[in-house]
Amino acid sequence: MDSNYAAIPKSSYVELQLHHDPEIPINPRKAHLKSLPFNDGENFRDPRIENAKILVDDGDGSGGGVDDDDFDIDNYPLVLAKSNNGSGIYGAVFNLTTSIIGAGIMALPATMKVLGLVLGVVLIILMGILSEISVELLVRFSVLCKASSYGEVVQCALGKTAKVFSEICIIVNNAGVLVVYLIIIGDVMSGSLHHMGVFDQWLGHGVWDHRKLVILVVVVVFLAPLCALDKIDSLSLTSAASVALALVFVVVCFIVAFIKLVEGKIEAPRMTPDFGSKKAILDLLVVIPIMTNAYVCHFNVQPIYNELEGRSTRKMNRVGRITTALCITVYASTAVSGYLLFGKDTEADVLTNFDMDLGIPFSSALDYIVRVGYILHLVLVFPVIHFSLRQTVDAMVFEGSAPLSESRKRSLAVTAVLLGLIYFGSTMVPNIWTAFKFTGATTAVSLGFIFPSLVALRLSHRGEGLSHGEKLLSWFMLIMAIIVSIVGVIGNIYTLKSQSN
Repeated sequence: MDSNYAAIPKSSYVELQLHHDPEIPINPRKAHLKSLPFNDGENFRDPRIENAKILVDDGDGSGGGVDDDDFDIDNYPLVLAKSNNGSGIYGAVFNLTTSIIGAGIMALPATMKVLGLVLGVVLIILMGILSEISVELLVRFSVLCKASSYGEVVQCALGKTAKVFSEICIIVNNAGVLVVYLIIIGDVMSGSLHHMGVFDQWLGHGVWDHRKLVILVVVVVFLAPLCALDKIDSLSLTSAASVALALVFVVVCFIVAFIKLVEGKIEAPRMTPDFGSKKAILDLLVVIPIMTNAYVCHFNVQPIYNELEGRSTRKMNRVGRITTALCITVYASTAVSGYLLFGKDTEADVLTNFDMDLGIPFSSALDYIVRVGYILHLVLVFPVIHFSLRQTVDAMVFEGSAPLSESRKRSLAVTAVLLGLIYFGSTMVPNIWTAFKFTGATTAVSLGFIFPSLVALRLSHRGEGLSHGEKLLSWFMLIMAIIVSIVGVIGNIYTLKSQSN
């Protein structure tokens, strides 16, 4: 059979892609796929071709399929690729959970101090449910639009300008989060103006006091190899480890809180919010965006879905629901135990409270476990957040180019540039925290609720559409997100004014 295609290296295989709309049913016919063996001893099978029933007979000579001579390979494009079995459900759960549980977990105990235990726990559960609903809407309409990224589904619903804006939100949000991670790593390990670093406590003063050097070593030795990986599924094991480290923090908090409760050293917690002063109201304005942003992981939903084995909307929804249940449990446990442990002395970053004596035996050892475990947690979370940042930057800068997974050199180059810029931001930019308070109240809320709600409402007439209840929920999330964003910006402005005065 004549062919216009050149020879393919033996280390690769061919993927035969069909030119048909998957929503248009194909007349079922009894046939099987003829495997194409290569030197690696593996056979390639593409379920899309197998389902299309286009290849050779059953192998029993009965002529149940299409003969080899009737199959013209020139009608199908060839794609060089590597074998991909995809990610299992729990690998996807760990990656999505890691996208959610980052540095923000340390701010939750302080929200209990402001909101009270009852309202605080209710909001943790409510925001988890709303976030899961927005993720499911995003997945449903991404599949409907055949979108492979967050920006593509936004473009499908709202146009090119909205896509660019959503990609800018992802870049600002994720880059900001990663810069904050490096700042925290540097402060905890090398110390800051107000706190002694772990290295100082262990080894005394030395070269490890140089914060920039410590961060550089962490970036080059630990973060760069993980960030260089091409697939988010490759991070499943490290994501599982990061979740385990978050659970270690929860367990330590519970143990210490239980011991102090038995000894009668825990004061009665606040159960309801305090509206008795201007400062208390301002604190409420600041913590509300923390609660709404706690579950933002939407920028990683498409990459995780793309690599899900046997992917389907139902399977991804299962991943989302397991993740939400796990995160609600971790968040509620952390918030309640942390607040009970430190009470009115709970800091905005509860990690700061673990610099001091906990008032129980082995206090120093527990402090080290929490602080070092938290740093390891951030190191393992970093590459998961970086993955969608790299994909988004590549989509904007190299628009129209081949997928990043097909260009190893471009992938490494983008990774190196991003890590360099993030390192510079963590060591050179002053008052970075102030800027990220505002981006958290705007970009994170937009990615988690505003864009998914607008996409669902705009595309509600397509596919199965939205039920009446789903439309109401979409409008509720949209209005809530806009109000929270405005309230968060106003609260941050008033806080800055109060601090300057």
